[in-house]
Amino acid sequence: MTTKKHTALARYSIGMGDRFGLQGVAQARAVQQAETEGVVVTPVWNKSNREHQLVGTQPADVRREADAAVQTLGWTHPYFVDADHIGFKNVDGFVDASDFFTLDVADAIGRTAPAETVNALVKHLSPYIGALQLPGLDEPLKLEAATLHAAAHSYLAAVQEAARLYRHIAKARGARPFMVEVSMDEVNQPQSPADLLVILAALAAEKVPVRTIAPRFTGAFHKGVDYVGDPARFEREFDADAAVVAFAVRKFGLPPDLKLSVHSGSDKYAIYPAIRRVTRRRECGVHLKTAGTTWLEEAAGLAESGDAGLAIVKEVYAQAMTRFDEFCAPYAAVISIDRAQLPSPETVAHWEGRRFALALRHTHTACPEFNPNLRQLMHVGYKAAAEMGARYRDAVTAAETIVGAAVTRNLLERHIRPLFL
Repeated sequence: MTTKKHTALARYSIGMGDRFGLQGVAQARAVQQAETEGVVVTPVWNKSNREHQLVGTQPADVRREADAAVQTLGWTHPYFVDADHIGFKNVDGFVDASDFFTLDVADAIGRTAPAETVNALVKHLSPYIGALQLPGLDEPLKLEAATLHAAAHSYLAAVQEAARLYRHIAKARGARPFMVEVSMDEVNQPQSPADLLVILAALAAEKVPVRTIAPRFTGAFHKGVDYVGDPARFEREFDADAAVVAFAVRKFGLPPDLKLSVHSGSDKYAIYPAIRRVTRRRECGVHLKTAGTTWLEEAAGLAESGDAGLAIVKEVYAQAMTRFDEFCAPYAAVISIDRAQLPSPETVAHWEGRRFALALRHTHTACPEFNPNLRQLMHVGYKAAAEMGARYRDAVTAAETIVGAAVTRNLLERHIRPLFL
């Protein structure tokens, strides 16, 4: 397995999942159109080990999809294939096919690190104790010795885990370059800007060339639906985090193109204006990782494609209702479904295709038919589609024109344009 030797992300990049590997060209069309409108957005095809297991694919399948998509459209800029949320238990299967690795070390947060390494990190940061004034912030970042100690105790073991994982990948890949993202987002407690400063200092000390960092932000980032929280508070936090990233690049020698990564970032329309304002004001980048939005548009497109496609998505929904606990359990921390607001499969059975699509599709503008609970259940219901095997894939292929257009439109009009153009 060979991969492209790309070593740089554009200022803006977007992580694009594709559960069934059928929408690579449709996804690439979105970034290609963005280029014609004046902004290069680096596409990063991502798929987690859990998704591979549920769908029955391999990392090499994502590589083939990405390579074929960019070749078909003549994309000449860098692109990447992301080993999404990997750890030591599953990284080896991704080493050859991927050139972007999201190191998920959230489980190591809170583990005890050796006291001498904690003390060494705090000593390293001691010159910044006090009121650290960062460019562009109205209020200084308050750093106290106790704050640094607490952050080091909470996050140093996770950073050390990331460093071990990075070195393992580097040894396995040899001379083949790759991108590193460090993810600490799948936890309950958000990281403060001071926490982020400690994390980045520790990554620099461990010589991890991190290019994107995914902290846990304030608010709820549920799969497939809008941000839940205070957008103004998020903007202040995102701005402070961006200032910390810039400071860490200058002071700790981290890669100059290091940027924040927003996980489960698709459909978060309430905070897109904030992200756009901060990235323009600071002239910094951002990596937006979408979560299942392509699969949901695939389903919406099928519903609109005719009776055969509509029957497939109704069957997926009925299966998801019947197997609610089974499908939701792996995603319990990142969904919020009110079962009382879910229509029964018997009700859905009488819907026309457009009615189903309106209930499922999440847009910028209010739609009275939209049901965020149905959308979240369909988000986790892709296992039912996977179990259909060729029947599902053949239906998508037969409806390629409608489905592909829906996928492209969703990425371009609801995500890329509001954020990057």
